[in-house]
Amino acid sequence: MHLKNVAQKAAEFAASFGAEDWAYVAGLVHDIGKYSIEFQEMLLRAANEETNDEQHRGPDHSSAGAQEVLRRLPEGIGRLLAYCVAGHHSGLLDPGLNNDEGLKRRLTKILKDYSACPSDILELPNITPPPISFNKDKINIGFQMQFFVRMLFSCLVDADFLDTEAFVNKEKTILRKKAIGLSDVCYKVVTEVNRISRNDTPVNRARRAVFERCMDAAQGKPGFFSLTVPTGGGKTLSSLAFALEHALKWNMQRVIYVIPYTSIIEQNAGVFRKICGDGAVLEHHCNFEFTQDSYKAQLVAENWDVPLIVTTNVQFFETLFHNRVSKCRKIHNIADSVIIFDEVQMLPVELLKPCMAVMKELVHNYHATVVLCTATQPALAYSNEFTYGIKGIREIATDPKGLYQTLRRVKVDKLPPVTDEDIARRISECQQVLCVVNTRKHARQLYEAISNKEGLYHLSALMCPAHRSEIITKIRTDLRDGKVCRVISTQLIEAGVDIDFPVVYRAQTGIDSIAQSAGRCNREGKLSDMGNVYVFQTEKLPPPGFLRQSAETAEGIMRRHEDILSLEAIHEYFRELYWRNEDKLDKKKILERLAESLKSYDFPFKTIVEEFRWIENGMQTIVIPYNKDAREFIVKLKASDSRIIARKLQRYTVQVYPEIIAKLGRTALEPLYDRYYILINDHLYKKDIGLDWDNPYFRDIEGNFA
Repeated sequence: MHLKNVAQKAAEFAASFGAEDWAYVAGLVHDIGKYSIEFQEMLLRAANEETNDEQHRGPDHSSAGAQEVLRRLPEGIGRLLAYCVAGHHSGLLDPGLNNDEGLKRRLTKILKDYSACPSDILELPNITPPPISFNKDKINIGFQMQFFVRMLFSCLVDADFLDTEAFVNKEKTILRKKAIGLSDVCYKVVTEVNRISRNDTPVNRARRAVFERCMDAAQGKPGFFSLTVPTGGGKTLSSLAFALEHALKWNMQRVIYVIPYTSIIEQNAGVFRKICGDGAVLEHHCNFEFTQDSYKAQLVAENWDVPLIVTTNVQFFETLFHNRVSKCRKIHNIADSVIIFDEVQMLPVELLKPCMAVMKELVHNYHATVVLCTATQPALAYSNEFTYGIKGIREIATDPKGLYQTLRRVKVDKLPPVTDEDIARRISECQQVLCVVNTRKHARQLYEAISNKEGLYHLSALMCPAHRSEIITKIRTDLRDGKVCRVISTQLIEAGVDIDFPVVYRAQTGIDSIAQSAGRCNREGKLSDMGNVYVFQTEKLPPPGFLRQSAETAEGIMRRHEDILSLEAIHEYFRELYWRNEDKLDKKKILERLAESLKSYDFPFKTIVEEFRWIENGMQTIVIPYNKDAREFIVKLKASDSRIIARKLQRYTVQVYPEIIAKLGRTALEPLYDRYYILINDHLYKKDIGLDWDNPYFRDIEGNFA
């Protein structure tokens, strides 16, 4: 009964991309190894129904089904299904070509006798070729084929979990039932937009025009869309309204809102929950804490079966390149969705091609719509210069240039070369000013140069998140009350922090970052004239590598364009940046590796997990006993290596390079579980700057990160 239940449920999941027969066969044979006498004896001894992990499930029972599909089906079809069946507990495997543990070994090992399996189970139906519209480019075909396996794998493992759950814990199954549908969510969002746009002001009229255009464009056929709206143009709710209306029009199942930073996601998810209700919105990212009251949210986080998901770039893309069962369960629910990529210009350049490959495949073969949403639209469209670009992107805003002029609130000036002393003096002469630089070290030096000035604040990632939140609250209060407020920060303030300064200084960097800093200037349009943004270059150059190259590209754009935030300047910037770096847009050659694997369907699923890393910097975690809550969590973590407690402590951590850990040593840090270091020297953390790199331990360590 379980085999046929899983087969049927997996087939239902795969219907959205036309692979019902593939998923049905995978479900039908996935557990036939359980018919062995040894496995049945294990069940009689001790059944642990709550564990879905191979090492606790007795004799290997997943290899039998993998061997059967390879034996009974055409070789290519059998090999692809074998990945799914063999990995349904342990995760998608590498091929294991050099006799390593992998699919090859599973397909050739001697198994326990499972001949008690009913013969009708092994009478496998005919399977049609993969229902994929293959790209003519060989590199993309390799990616497409392994992506198809991931989708099938997701259908199988989610169906397996859900059927087992329905048998052993009916309460969970009942809790999973949706309480609210897409139409209800759409109605609430549209009602809210109508309410907040009631006041007849120029800004509100522009926002209203964006919203109405989004609702009209939602009737267009699924595919690629872009929404190019300047900061303050209401793109968040308007893009959400588009996605919901579009999903209803084209019978899609959900909306996925993908955001670059957790600082933004918490803010946006809170707004969405307030409008739509908790039951309609899942916030899913590494920092989110599920409470006892959010047990249902924990369940839907397993497979994303909810109308509206708000997640991060890291969670979204790493899921689609992962091999673990727990990660992959949700993949099939990404099909048949509208996916909004907010601040799409934040995609890392070295992973851009694999990310774009995901977008293309979801649109072309999995009935998805992708919305590229930003104030600074990157040049992702196909062109002779960028042949990997996306074809057929439709712009939602009817007049992006006119909208930019209507909502323009700042002017950007490039200063002649200056010294740090010049910048420090300029900051001191302003009553309310923000200065954003490229490294922690530079921020610290500028801060110390004017540390005696009134209303001075420092922000960097050497301050734990809880500390930064407190400082940002003070900054907002000072700005609101008209007090003196001077802030020196790294780029962490550029996105998701709703603050409004009349003057902003930005160290030379890429135009996308300059635009983000400009979004903190005259944000509410309260100044009688334009806000002032000054781009400067001191002897402190941006860090080597891509950051320096993007700054150099921006320098050339500034020489050719009077307004560097104009759509023409931004498009030229991204076009040149991608064109110059096209050979670096897939740094680990993931797509090439998958193309080579296509010859014999030897896809390195497990290896790719290590290759596709969003954050690859070798940083280590120091836990700061910042306040009473942090100290209590530290005590609890010492008592138990709890993931829940570890998540709660993330607000009290600082990421540093391993050499800093080594220099501090046990006189300053207490190691814990080989993953964390507890700060035990209180003198190394200061209330104004955070972790103190002026300590002798920190000297000569260059901080080239925010």
